[in-house]
Formats: sequence, C-alpha cells, structure tokens
Amino acid sequence: MENNFTDRMARDRVLIEDYLKKVFAAEPRYADLQEAMEYSLLAGGKRIRPILTLETCRLCGGETESALPFACAVEMIHTYSLIHDDLPAMDNDDLRRGRPTNHIVYGEATAILAGDALLTAAFGQLTQAKLPADRIVAAAKCLSHAAGSAGMVGGQALDMAGEGRALNRRELELLQSLKTGALIAAAVELGCIAAGGSDAQRTYVRDYAQALGRAFQIRDDMLDVISSFEELGKPVGSDQANEKSTFVTALGLEGCASLVGELTSQAIEAINSFAEPAFHIWLAQSLAQRTK
Repeated sequence: MENNFTDRMARDRVLIEDYLKKVFAAEPRYADLQEAMEYSLLAGGKRIRPILTLETCRLCGGETESALPFACAVEMIHTYSLIHDDLPAMDNDDLRRGRPTNHIVYGEATAILAGDALLTAAFGQLTQAKLPADRIVAAAKCLSHAAGSAGMVGGQALDMAGEGRALNRRELELLQSLKTGALIAAAVELGCIAAGGSDAQRTYVRDYAQALGRAFQIRDDMLDVISSFEELGKPVGSDQANEKSTFVTALGLEGCASLVGELTSQAIEAINSFAEPAFHIWLAQSLAQRTK
C-alpha cells in the first residue's frame, strides 16, 4: 500500500512541476525578475501543500486536474513566503533546499520583488481554473485569508516579535497555527472547493489540516535539533542561533514526539469522516515520521 501512495504522490508531483514550469514561460522577461521567481519556484521540495490540494479534491469527488491552478497558487504563495523569510531582515538564511537562498543569488531587492510577484501571480492562477465562478470566488476568499495578516503573515509577525524571549506553549501554538497551519489548511480547503464539496466536508478537511499542520511544525522543530545539513539541505540549529522559542524548547524532544503522535491521531480521526481516507491517513503518518 505504501508504494502505491508513494507512486501517487510522485504522479501528483509531476503534474505540479509540469504546470509550474509553464506558468511564466510566455511572459516578457524584465531584468532578472522572472529568473529569480523561477529559481525558487522550481527548486523542488516536497510539494506537500499542492499535493494536499489535488488529493483532497479527489477525496471529495472531484477531478485532480481541475484543481491544478488552485494547487499551484498555494505553492506560489508558499514559495514567496520562503523567499521573504530567508531575507536578512527576517531569518537571514543563506541556504534553502541545499543551495543559496534567493537574495544571496539575486540580491535583496530582486528577492523582495520576486516574492511580491509570486504572491500576486498566485491569485491570477486561481482565475485560470476551469471551474464555476462561485468556486473561484470561494477559493480567493479562502486563500487571501490564509495568506494575509489573519494567517501566514500574521504568524511571521509573531515569529519576529518573539525572537529573544521565551514563548509559552499557547503562544507557540497560535504562532504556528498562523504561520504554517493556515496555508496547509487552505491547501485542503481549496481541494474541497474545487470538487464542489459541502460545508461539512470543508470542516472535516480543515480539522484534519490543522492537526496535520501542528504536527508538521513540531516535527520541523525537532529536525532542527536532531537532523543534519545533508538531510535537510539547510543549516540545522538555526532556531537556537536566532534565539527563537520552539516546541522543543517548550516541551523537550520527548514531549514533542508525544504531541506529534497525538496530533496525528486527531488528523486521522477527522479525515475518517470520508469514505476513502487512506491516502490522507498514510500522509499524516509519514509526515509524523519524516527525517527531512
């Protein structure tokens, strides 16, 4: 069964990569802007968020191809956030996915513009979906809320404000729910929207994604302590170097491992409301055990 799901993820990833390669191919090239955008957008990675969009569309009875523009819009926003997070004014990281970060290659000004352009283009991608207008409007509302000050950007603001001081568990959970969890939740909701899913189905997949997102971030905090540069493709120990509070500093590694298990069980319980949740269950379990 695992091989079947691994193959399914690989097929989804091919669809996503092929789509992303074509997004800016026909656009005019201005200085090195589009090159900088593609440098980060096409750098690979797990593509978990767009895969969740495609697979949740399938889960809710839709055709995965119809959700591709939604899926790739999520990935474009995720990529823009990574470009900006790596900037000297934010996390000041020099490496991402095993190679120099965008601002190291293209300079800070171009990196900022590349992020801005990816964010803007993401909402243009929503309009490319061959879906009823009401679903596209619902997708725009969902994604704009998740990506903005009430979601991912708000979480980044809390992250920056929390540097140099100890955050308690409640503060960390709020930060994570915004910075990481909001976009993961949007990814599954967009899949449900693309399929024409019901409000109840959106609630189920949102509950799944919120638990999944929390487990994902806690595991990420753990890997920053226990993993290596070779596995992650970026420096480890950066949270401690930047004096950031993490779930590891709040709960310890053992406490984090226990909480990841609890949250994974919660995600599975939520997604079991569907008739064929096996892929989502497998994915939650796989992410809980990931090493990179």
